[in-house]
Amino acid sequence: MDSIRSSQIEIAIQRISESVFVGLCRKVGTSELVAMRRDLVDISEMIHSQATKSNTRKMENGSRREGFRLEGSDVDVMFWQNNHRVIWELSQSQYYNTHRQTLILCDCSDSPPGYTLLFLLTPNVDIPRACVIMNYVSSSRYREIMRTEVVPDSTLNGPCASGTLGPINYDHAHSFVSNFWPPSASSWIERCHSWPQPHVVDDIVKNGCHFVAIGHRLGNHEDLEWRISFSQAEQKLMHVMNHCQFLTYGLLKLFLTEIINKGLGDDDKLLCSYHMKTAVFWVIQQNTIPHWCPQNLLGCFWVCFKLIFKWVYEGICPNFFIPENNMFLSKIHGEAQHQLFIRLYCLYEKGIAFLLDIPSIRSYIIHVLLNPRLSICTDEHTLISEAEFDVHLFQEINFCDTLSSITLQDCMSNLNTIEQIIDLLLLTQCQVIMLQKLTSSVLQKTAFVIHIETRTYKNKLRYRADILSCHMLKLAAKFGYITDMLYIAMYNYETLRYMKALSIIEKIKVNLAQPYVIYESKVDTEIYTEAVRGQSWSTKMRQAVSETIKLDNDISYIRELIREQKCALQNNGNDLYVPPFILLYMLEILCYRHVDTIGAQRALNDLNTLVHYDQGWRIPSRYRDISWQILGICQEVTGNLQAALYSYQQSLRENPLHEIQTATIHRIVILMYRLYFS
Repeated sequence: MDSIRSSQIEIAIQRISESVFVGLCRKVGTSELVAMRRDLVDISEMIHSQATKSNTRKMENGSRREGFRLEGSDVDVMFWQNNHRVIWELSQSQYYNTHRQTLILCDCSDSPPGYTLLFLLTPNVDIPRACVIMNYVSSSRYREIMRTEVVPDSTLNGPCASGTLGPINYDHAHSFVSNFWPPSASSWIERCHSWPQPHVVDDIVKNGCHFVAIGHRLGNHEDLEWRISFSQAEQKLMHVMNHCQFLTYGLLKLFLTEIINKGLGDDDKLLCSYHMKTAVFWVIQQNTIPHWCPQNLLGCFWVCFKLIFKWVYEGICPNFFIPENNMFLSKIHGEAQHQLFIRLYCLYEKGIAFLLDIPSIRSYIIHVLLNPRLSICTDEHTLISEAEFDVHLFQEINFCDTLSSITLQDCMSNLNTIEQIIDLLLLTQCQVIMLQKLTSSVLQKTAFVIHIETRTYKNKLRYRADILSCHMLKLAAKFGYITDMLYIAMYNYETLRYMKALSIIEKIKVNLAQPYVIYESKVDTEIYTEAVRGQSWSTKMRQAVSETIKLDNDISYIRELIREQKCALQNNGNDLYVPPFILLYMLEILCYRHVDTIGAQRALNDLNTLVHYDQGWRIPSRYRDISWQILGICQEVTGNLQAALYSYQQSLRENPLHEIQTATIHRIVILMYRLYFS
């Protein structure tokens, strides 16, 4: 009887595991979705690296780079100077040209494991002198100077400068790089018998490590010390996990966010996702779990949880690469350790049932408990539809579409880089479509840059430049989204071709009105699937995808928005994000104003209705400041001054995403002057 009951419990746990696996695939992503995200980040980073002529290199890391897209995740980016290199012993200097590269020597003799002092061997003008104390580079001073001079309006968060750029929260860490593997991490190489495979180990070791600007709280030289960072190695380890291992880590992250750290301030959070990741690494390498599969997902989670529980009990969390580095030493000890242990012990006594307290997966557990004989399909291809995958794909492309092209030289360099990558690399299909969209965006910027730089040329040269710009914009529209035609309309308005611009606007209206069009991840999946099922991503992009228009603040697109762009630039805003229907109606009003006042009033009424009554479908709430601003501009140019004043005031009341309040106030002052003397 006991064996039958035990077998029934085992089957029930397997079914719950399968159901949670399905839930995590929907919440975190299927293996195909995660691979796509990583591919796009990889190709985006490669393009930025090759297109940028400066010595500064960057690498995205953290949960986004790993393939997660969980709510509230920041964009973590590590920067370093390519002409600076850290060495571990003086003999390694033979591999460098000291006339071209600055060499920095590690001194770990008086630092805790995982930390080091950095001694400047060669003179350097790039490293601020304020950072150097007796030829040692001070991490605390370096961190503060990078925060104030390179990333203004940011706050310190560990070794990072944290802040917001438009709708994105970021953590920027300025670091140094070494091509050599740390001697203190040599034991890690010896431990890698079964995982990861030898070729992965070799790849990790030959790529060295980084150093981030933060010292150990209990070290002798906290202000001078630098922490050894294995971010690059961790990325490679994440990529060789199977999907069940990846989802186990995802479940641990949800457990941390939705149970352990729920309601706590940043200073009160003792455990972090890095501890969760470290636990998964150790469990995989120690081969504690024979089967990482959907049927055993809860078992995998439980083993990792027990390891974390053991670490908290002992007060020791060994770094995966340098085990002597106890990552609990500075924070989890004494009363804080005791209270955390009690919380984890209460969860341990509940058993795996405490997962019911995680809102993200609770329904998937209850579903099986209410239907014990339910059969669960864990085939990932059935868990996400074609439409859902496409929405995620185009959302990722939009996020990665950030090439800076503010001069003609930038534009040519970017186009050349894209061409080289297409010719030299074997690309995945999602990377090809990413390059297609990047090409479209660069062509658009190039067309406007040419127009700006040739405005003072003689007629014949200006005419040729105009033909070239028009051709580029048409080509960009063929490569890009439905909304990319708006750039043609903007250009025609700026070159006084009002009727031509209005003709294009009518076409865009028809295309955007189709019920299968994706915008801001919103779409009727059934209608979308019926309309474009089986079509290539290139075709879908041209026929069924729209996006918020991103106006680079270094480039003039519409003269009526120049004041807003300059104001945003002064506040370190790189772009204005304008919902497509807002821009469409604005262009329609501005063009009709010159040819048909009745048409202008009709378009103004449409814009007014949209801004006042939209429930977030066509105007995402974060873009309401610029939407009210544009409505005010359109009302002002058509002579409705009282309504314009109200719209500008509403713009000031919205979340100031674009940092254009100074421009708004300036417009209000001018408007009140006009009203007073009219």
